[in-house]
Amino acid sequence: MSLNEVWEAASATPFIPLIAKDSQFSVGFNLLLLALVTATLFGLNRSFLGIVSLGIPAALASGFGAVFMICAAGVYV
Repeated sequence: MSLNEVWEAASATPFIPLIAKDSQFSVGFNLLLLALVTATLFGLNRSFLGIVSLGIPAALASGFGAVFMICAAGVYV
């Protein structure tokens, strides 16, 4: 299958994002707020259990929240 055939076949199934464009800002903002709260709680009591229960979710929420905020606000030069 050539790249052109793959391109033509993909046009029949358009991409529909999980989070709509209109709600990406609120989702991103809430994820960043959640990351701030959980990172603060993790900073108060750093233990191995805290890494699993607070540190990793805080890092994931921060990463996904930042991506959603970039997608919502756009990048302008």
